[in-house]
Amino acid sequence: MDFGSALNELKAGNKVQRDGWNGKGLWLELQHPDENSKMTLPYLFLSYPDDAANTPGARVPWLASQTDVLAEDWKRVA
Repeated sequence: MDFGSALNELKAGNKVQRDGWNGKGLWLELQHPDENSKMTLPYLFLSYPDDAANTPGARVPWLASQTDVLAEDWKRVA
C-alpha cells in the first residue's frame, strides 16, 4: 500500500511497517496524548521488536522521509 493508505491504517488504530526498511520487524504506531502525557498533539512513533539486537523494545518519535512517503511497500502489521 502507499503512504496515504498506511496513514489511514494508523488513524484507524493499526500498526504499519515497510518491507523496504533495513531494520526488520520495526513498526509504526500513532499516539493520541491523554491527560497524563507531556505531548499535546498526536504523533507517530517507531517501535523496535523485543528481540532487536541493540535496542530491544525501544520506541522513538518518527518522521517520514521522502522515500517513505513515496514508497508503495507499506503493510499493516497483524
